[in-house]
Amino acid sequence: MLLLKNSLKTMQSNRICNLFKIEKPIIQAGMIWCSGWELASAVSNAGGLGLIGSGSMYPEILREQIKKCQVATNKPFGVNVPLLYPNIEDHIKIILDEGVKIVFTSAGNPKTYTKLLKENGITVVHVVSGVKFAVKCAEAGVDAIVAEGFEAGGHNGREETTTMVLIPEVRKAVNLPLIAAGGIGFGSQMAAAFCLGAEGVQIGSRFVATPESSAHINFKNAVITTPEGGTQLSLKQLTPVRLIKNDFFNKVSALEQQGASTEELSILLGRGRAKKGMFEGDLIEGELEIGQVSASIKEIKPAAEIVDEIYNDFLQTINCVAKVVS
Repeated sequence: MLLLKNSLKTMQSNRICNLFKIEKPIIQAGMIWCSGWELASAVSNAGGLGLIGSGSMYPEILREQIKKCQVATNKPFGVNVPLLYPNIEDHIKIILDEGVKIVFTSAGNPKTYTKLLKENGITVVHVVSGVKFAVKCAEAGVDAIVAEGFEAGGHNGREETTTMVLIPEVRKAVNLPLIAAGGIGFGSQMAAAFCLGAEGVQIGSRFVATPESSAHINFKNAVITTPEGGTQLSLKQLTPVRLIKNDFFNKVSALEQQGASTEELSILLGRGRAKKGMFEGDLIEGELEIGQVSASIKEIKPAAEIVDEIYNDFLQTINCVAKVVS
């Protein structure tokens, strides 16, 4: 019981909890086609930090999602902004107009908008896949870093550095509040990330399999039935992305083995492939982005239940570790 009390006391001094003004250092990733206001507000209401995934939204859709989230929760929430998004300037303007307080940026140079966002009182976090990018984040003045390992779903680093290796290396390189991502879906994995130097975790795949996720039910069911080895990093010549192995993946893999050019791969990818798979539920020709941890996800659960389960399991795990050490 004393160990549990000490664990809870430690959370009161946790830099991620203090930075975002949340109860539990669990961040729901801002995934395209999966992370609308319903999921973000549910996670925030459960004591974590929910993120709206703006990468799949037209500007006015993003504005609508922010407004709905503001009604659905009085807790902190944020917006994830992929910097390669073609309407990025419109998104930034909407974020400023609507008074969003937390922004996670990814897939681009953190210097691009960090200064502007911080001047408007916004907490800025950037997602990286390597140590050199973490150092650039510190130089850009971000408030925290998400270090995402190769196990993660969606777009990923070309170096294929695992979370187990990445987190301690980033921890040694920078002193910013550090959030671990990639291969984390359960409390024991959260505890392992903390042992490596993280102060919070960002989780995507687990929150796809929730009623509040905007993903198609076909995709949710595909996630909870994906076996070990059922995903693989693909499209490394374009933008690396971890996919469930389906007919579309097999076509990509065959082209890559034949030494296809980036142009040939781009033609196969086409437009709207991720929407087709994750939002419209085409499990054959769609792009199905998910992490390796999907092999451990066996059921669709409410987001709040997942947050509580992860956090309680995290506390139990660190208490078990403390007992073993003592």
